[in-house]
Parts: sequence; structure tokens; C-alpha cells
Amino acid sequence: MMSAARPPEGVNAPGTGAAGAPSPAGSSEPRAAGNVGASVSAAPALRSRLTVRRSGFSVEVDLDLAAGRVSALFGPSGSGKTTCLRAIAGLERTARGTLTVGGEVWQDDARGLFLPTHRRALGYVFQEPSLFAHLSVRQNIEYGMRRLAHTERRVSLERAVRLLGIAPLLERQPGALSGGERQRVAIARALATSPRLLLLDEPLAALDKPRKTEILGYLEQLQTELGMTVLYVSHAADEVARLADDLVLIDAGHVQASGATSDLMTRLDLSLAHGDGAGAVLEATVTGHDARYHLTHAESRAGTLSLTLQDAAPGTRLRLRIQARDVSLTLSAQSDTSVLNILPATIVALAADGPGQVMARLDAGGSPLLARVTAKSADALALAPGRPVYAQIKGLAILG
Repeated sequence: MMSAARPPEGVNAPGTGAAGAPSPAGSSEPRAAGNVGASVSAAPALRSRLTVRRSGFSVEVDLDLAAGRVSALFGPSGSGKTTCLRAIAGLERTARGTLTVGGEVWQDDARGLFLPTHRRALGYVFQEPSLFAHLSVRQNIEYGMRRLAHTERRVSLERAVRLLGIAPLLERQPGALSGGERQRVAIARALATSPRLLLLDEPLAALDKPRKTEILGYLEQLQTELGMTVLYVSHAADEVARLADDLVLIDAGHVQASGATSDLMTRLDLSLAHGDGAGAVLEATVTGHDARYHLTHAESRAGTLSLTLQDAAPGTRLRLRIQARDVSLTLSAQSDTSVLNILPATIVALAADGPGQVMARLDAGGSPLLARVTAKSADALALAPGRPVYAQIKGLAILG
């Protein structure tokens, strides 16, 4: 898989066009001959049937993405994730097949149709921000808006600045910014081009954990407010669990599975649901706080949850991650225990998970959970599909 540490020529470079992907300065390159941009009825936000072939390796970019959602391409290094993004952006000219976005044809090789990168309504954020060093933060953001007609601007500079919290940085030079600040500016620059599709290629890979957590919060906020269609590349399960609505698992250039993140993260036939980092995602709504004990109470389909105090008003939606290693099982509800969260559940499936370990997939009120227990405990409790159990989860173990 080719690296994209720096943007290739024509992306976030001089002459960035209305599409949020750039063109050479002063370019007047017309659309490719044919009906590029033609309407396609009842199309998903993105439908890709592209193939990139290289010596001894091929990547099948076979995707259908829903509008207004964050979809994550997840897989190990070298699996083809970045190549997928480059093909969608029109940067892999060896890619062959079809691509439609928002009902417009961006590529159809059978008809000789190809929309060049700078005419595609997309924003692309790389692992490295690659800001223009000689321009201020404000000028970097404004640069991508130059070729965008006022009537086509759906995200103003002011709104992009507010969503990424970079107002205090506007007059500074990129060299005076931290890594996290530069990446926030890069995201704001992509947003300011009002893209129909936002491509994020491991934008947090070079940051430490506090900066990652900070930027994930900004990404959540902008998605809540803008409802953009986002394709997010990552190999970090915690990022995917927090941000992605849908998940596409890719390995060796091929899509292994795709679907709702909460479902795929708990499917025992997939590697993501195994090992020490396996966990489940729960959607919950804040119902109140207990200031005395520094707790937040939230309601989910699985039941009422108590977790470490959150800075969130009642009614706020939370996405919670519960790691399998933090879930214990009992056959009856316990009363004399320090565990705050005890949820009724049913065993759905069991699978070996390393020497002496068993992974159990649970159904808790319609929400999938994982519990990793010892094989000895599984035998002692006679765990089997269909068996009712209680899932015990410490409040401190629930990650907001």
C-alpha cells in the first residue's frame, strides 16, 4: 500500500477547487468527455466498484456508504486502506471500475468517464497536515475556498473555525502550532471547501493520546452539527468505536465484512471481537448526575448505566465503549457487590479466545455485548447459547 504521509500533487495544493480537492493554479481543465456528473436515482451517498491492480497485489474498493454517517475503513497496515481513499479521490489512475457519489458519476471506465480530482466535491485530510508554511492559519483555510462560488459554500470559514476551536490560532503561522493544532487546522481547511465527501486518512496517527482524545471530540461535534458523509481510515479500535457509525473491515486488499459498528465489533467470526482489546459499543442518553459520588447516569437499551461523571447535560447522547475484559458474568443478580452496573442478558454465542479464555457474545436488551471469561468459569457456569446471565460492569470501566 502506498504511503500518503504528504499530499500528492493536486491535493490540498495551490489551486484547490470547489470540490475541496485541488487543481493546478489557473487550471481550466474541462470535465472528461461524457456524462460525468449525471444523476443516478436512488443511489447511496457513495457507491464504489473500483479495482487497483499492482504486481502481486490488488485492492478491491467495493463500498456502499450511507449518507450523513461516519464509515470507518479498518484493517492492519498494508491492507489497502489508503489505496481505497486514493482511488475514491481520483489519485489512483490505475483504478478501474465505477464510482458514484451523491448520485453523480465520478468514474465509469466502461463509458470512458473520469472526473479529475480537482472537480470532485471532496475534502481529504492526511496523516500529516501539510499546511502552507508561508501562510497564516486563516490564509490556509481561505486558500481552499478561493475557487468555490459563494452560492456553493455550505460551511463558512467562521463555522469551520468554531467547530474545530481554532479561533485563537487564526493569525499564527503553522510552524508555531502543536501537532494537534495543525491537524485541527487541516480538518477546518477541508471543511471550509464544503465537501460532499470527507476523507480522513489516519489523521490522529502521529498524535499522543491526549491530543487524539481532544480531536475525536471535535470530530464528534462537527458530525453532530453537519451530518457529513465521512470515510475514516484507522487501525485503532478505540477511534473506530468512538466515532464510526458503520464499519468496513479490510484485509489484503479485500472487504471482509461491513455493517453497523456495534454489530461488527461483537461478531465472533471476526478478529475484531477477539483479544484483550475486544469490546462493544453502546448508545446511551444521559438522564442525570450524582455530584456526591461523581457519577453520571445514562439510559441504554441494555438498561440503566452508572459511569464516571461526564461533562454532558441530561438528554445528551453518549457512545460508550465496554471492553470484554471488564465484563463478568453471573447466573443471578447480585446485591452484595461493589459493581454498579448489573444488566440482564442472554448468551448468543461462544468462541475460544486464546489459551484458557472464552469470548461470549451477549444480547442485552437488543444491544450486543462481549464478555471475556476463563474457560474454567464458562464450564462452571455451564455457559451455552440461550442461557440467561447477568453482565456485571464496573462504572469506572465504561469509557465515554
